[in-house]
Amino acid sequence: MNPQLIQKLEKLRQNINCGEFILADAKDADMAYGISSPGKDPDRNGFRSMSFLREQMLEIVRSRQIDIMLTSVSQVGFFNKEKKTFDRSGVTPAVRMNDTTDVWVGRGANYRSQPSRSFATATIAEVKKIGASAQELKVNLGLYSITFNNNLDRDREALLDFKKFRLEAAEARFSYFLEVFAPNVECGLTPEQIPAYVNDQLVRTIAGVPLTNWPEFLKIPYLGPRAMEELVNYEPRLIVGILGGGSGTTYDAFKLLSEAQKYGARVALFGRKIKDAESPLDFVRYLRAIVSHQIKPEEAVRAYHGDLQKKKIKSFRSLREDLKLTSTEIAYAQK
Repeated sequence: MNPQLIQKLEKLRQNINCGEFILADAKDADMAYGISSPGKDPDRNGFRSMSFLREQMLEIVRSRQIDIMLTSVSQVGFFNKEKKTFDRSGVTPAVRMNDTTDVWVGRGANYRSQPSRSFATATIAEVKKIGASAQELKVNLGLYSITFNNNLDRDREALLDFKKFRLEAAEARFSYFLEVFAPNVECGLTPEQIPAYVNDQLVRTIAGVPLTNWPEFLKIPYLGPRAMEELVNYEPRLIVGILGGGSGTTYDAFKLLSEAQKYGARVALFGRKIKDAESPLDFVRYLRAIVSHQIKPEEAVRAYHGDLQKKKIKSFRSLREDLKLTSTEIAYAQK
């Protein structure tokens, strides 16, 4: 990991209220959506290319507004010639280490409607070979994901695979962060029970893991103030982060970030919210300004629209529409 990220993590472990906040751009959608992952091309009836998306990624890396750039393993090789860019920026490259079936959401697929099953395309051995040369971009941070569905056989299978992964990670001195999704199918729990269920399964999962092999931080859906505070207060050493979910309005993203930070989150990993923005670079700049307490979410939306006008970039929505809350990711924030 880049020294900048290591320092932030250490400061947060010593004092969760130290003022540090870690922002990540999650550009690993090709392990979920396939061809459509770079997003729609407004100039033609189709989708953008991965080369277009890589240029967007590099622009954001150069801005130094983020701490982590998460990609698929396959994309890392394209950035070998940009090693100095990452080094100068202080941004740590990371890769998605498993792709459970609930992220198999390509066109026509129905896997997401079935209980998640454990699966991993990437291997630690392959990732460790990346960056073997001093001229190549070295990766030593990965995302591992688990989806619990209150299903004994499926959840046990997921935990066995996680055990295998973390033992291999420890042996290879490979760092990781842990993502825990809410159930992806009907699981016998009410919506009100889901936050406590996710918290309990997450904590139970790492309870038997030595501290030396704990995840660097967590990535979970934002399930409201009570659930966030409960998890943060349980063990201050656990640095809790949120995932961004769907695109939504600009206010959806800015308000989600502000609410999550208010109740204890110290990491945010936004993917589609950044990728699908009219101006991803300006969008990320306001994310950083929000967590630095330089601007409030409502003001940030207005300022963002002002930047779009100055740059003559057509906004997807009117300012009035973009100031509305529409995303399910922050439904719990109102409870």
